[in-house]
Amino acid sequence: MASPTIAANAYANLARVLENSATGKGSETNGPSFAALLKDSIGSVMESGRKSDAQTVAMASGKANVMDVVTAVAETDVAVSTLVSVRDRVIQSYEDIMKMAI
Repeated sequence: MASPTIAANAYANLARVLENSATGKGSETNGPSFAALLKDSIGSVMESGRKSDAQTVAMASGKANVMDVVTAVAETDVAVSTLVSVRDRVIQSYEDIMKMAI
């Protein structure tokens, strides 16, 4: 389930990875790779979307509370917004690198 806490943890993990690469310990750590962090983050967003969909279907059939649906949709919105922000930053960084003279 994606929430602001999960987004904050993802940013903290990314900061730790960047700190390790800046100090030269990037490949020596036993922590997860960037690809693994990215895969987990995308999986978290997908799971949040599935939960939101399931809550919506349950509400339509009369088995769920409206508050649960609103909460699930809000969590999905936060997760997708975070994912889009990270994607935009990665694209901006790529464009900055491509502008560098070699």
